[in-house]
Amino acid sequence: MQKILLYYKFTPLADPEAVKLWQKTLADSLNLRGRILISRDGINGTVGGDIEDLKTYIKETKKLPGFKGIVFKWSNGTREDFPRMSVRYRRELVGFKNSEDEFEVDEHGVVGGGVHLKPEEVNAMVEQYGEDVVFFDGRNASEALVGKFKNAVVPDTRTSRDFIAELESNKYDDIKDKKVISYCTGGIRCEVISAMMKKRGFKDVYQIDGGIVKYGEKYGDDGLWEGALRVFDDRKVMTFSDHAKTIGACIHCAAATSNFENCAEPSCNELVLICDDCKQDPEKLFHDNTCKEA
Repeated sequence: MQKILLYYKFTPLADPEAVKLWQKTLADSLNLRGRILISRDGINGTVGGDIEDLKTYIKETKKLPGFKGIVFKWSNGTREDFPRMSVRYRRELVGFKNSEDEFEVDEHGVVGGGVHLKPEEVNAMVEQYGEDVVFFDGRNASEALVGKFKNAVVPDTRTSRDFIAELESNKYDDIKDKKVISYCTGGIRCEVISAMMKKRGFKDVYQIDGGIVKYGEKYGDDGLWEGALRVFDDRKVMTFSDHAKTIGACIHCAAATSNFENCAEPSCNELVLICDDCKQDPEKLFHDNTCKEA
């Protein structure tokens, strides 16, 4: 039986290149596939393989003192959802573009980030404070098309690099005094985004411990999450139960769908949200008319 692991850990690494080589050797020895990023600030990974091999991977990875406290999140999937095992060094663990001055990392993680909330604490806060609690999506806007928390604020972002400009605009002044719960797929982006928000006047900022994945593990589709979760492997999207709500709409006919397809124009890096019927027409597999005319 196979599964997929998602995980990250912010911790200072004195020799990230050595950690990269160690992780590649370990993952290859266990026949895992996926993506692992290493930086001077820690590790971020998604790997798939046999459950017993993944358990060995967890045990060995935690032997590095800085990685001892990693929280590993299990997800349905297999190694075949990834083309290969990629382990790379990157200057920034999350690509916010020259964000080194935005936050700092110590042995406890990101300094000055939002308070971590367990899934049950999220629900309790919403139940107690109602409309004074605001969910803030820390992912790219396209991901929210198929799934998000109820009544969430979705920033106008295509990449991580867009968040700084968004937070420095006046769009969110009306929620800066409210309880703001940031959320993202596995939690890593919100470690940084919540710190950025606090530096820009958001007074009461939180983040979901383990992100959407952990919340979905706890409540499935019977909580405050609605829809499907965009994932970055061959699955494209995943759901937490057999009764997930479909909130996405086909860009052509508006039929309910959670199906993403790659734009038919090779130079385009966008996804098309398209229903099963419309995707049978090759003329409709384009992000927009610009791509179609390329």
